[in-house]
Amino acid sequence: MNATSVDEEFNPSVHVYEPHKVGLPPLRPYFKALWQRREFAAEMSRTNIRAANTNTFFGQVWLVLNPLLLAGVYYVLVDILSGAGSRDDATARFVHLCAGLFAFYYFSGAMTTGASSVVGGGKLLMNMSFPRMLLPLSALRTAFFRFLPTMIVYGVIHLVTRQPLKWEMLLAPVFLLMLTVFAAGMGMIFAALQVYFRDTTSFLPYFVRIWLYLSPVLWFAEDAPERFQKFMMFNPLYSLLGGWTDLLVRGTIPEAGYWIGGVAWAAAAAVIGGLFFMSREREFVVRL
Repeated sequence: MNATSVDEEFNPSVHVYEPHKVGLPPLRPYFKALWQRREFAAEMSRTNIRAANTNTFFGQVWLVLNPLLLAGVYYVLVDILSGAGSRDDATARFVHLCAGLFAFYYFSGAMTTGASSVVGGGKLLMNMSFPRMLLPLSALRTAFFRFLPTMIVYGVIHLVTRQPLKWEMLLAPVFLLMLTVFAAGMGMIFAALQVYFRDTTSFLPYFVRIWLYLSPVLWFAEDAPERFQKFMMFNPLYSLLGGWTDLLVRGTIPEAGYWIGGVAWAAAAAVIGGLFFMSREREFVVRL
């Protein structure tokens, strides 16, 4: 058997290993591979959900109970102890707290789990070849499916408290989509940073908690202190959560600034986070 016939029968994949370097991979093949491996990311997400007992009854109860209890605590601190507002105002504030906290914990969960996805998947990275962006995107999918049960509970709260039902509420998923894109970008940024700075996980919970207090979750967007209003444009969640609660809770169309700010922050986070992550991912295995 000559060499030509051997080559025709056996044609193995050839892997060329070169010194790692910072830089963007070819984008078209990268995103093509990302799409082809989407089921891989989905299966990782399903595995994490099963591991966390999210698909069990009590697991889903805790997913809802945790932010719901926090909403009750903040309601006591903000409304009852301060003694501010009428009963109707207090009810509306509680509904707003639930809607805001559910969305905020979806965002923070996607960002924090995405941040630890690369370091946590160290052995997987060393033994398999795949676009590393699948890891934070898988974490985003997990956070989204953990978020869905809270929306069922919010719907019950909205109906029980007799909040308005309007057609405008159907636009709320637009802000949820922008929040999802923003969370994906932030997760990629922190995932790449954690490879270089392992203390990121210790810092992130405090950063998230401060971000909660600076966002329109415990207060309505229009209630921001006057001296801070000119700085609110620099808080991405001011536009994203402000528009979300205006539509979902009140059924009112947000001002143009919320739409423009939401689109701008979501696009900026996705582009900057995606490019930064892809430019560094060839270093991940070496640094892990």
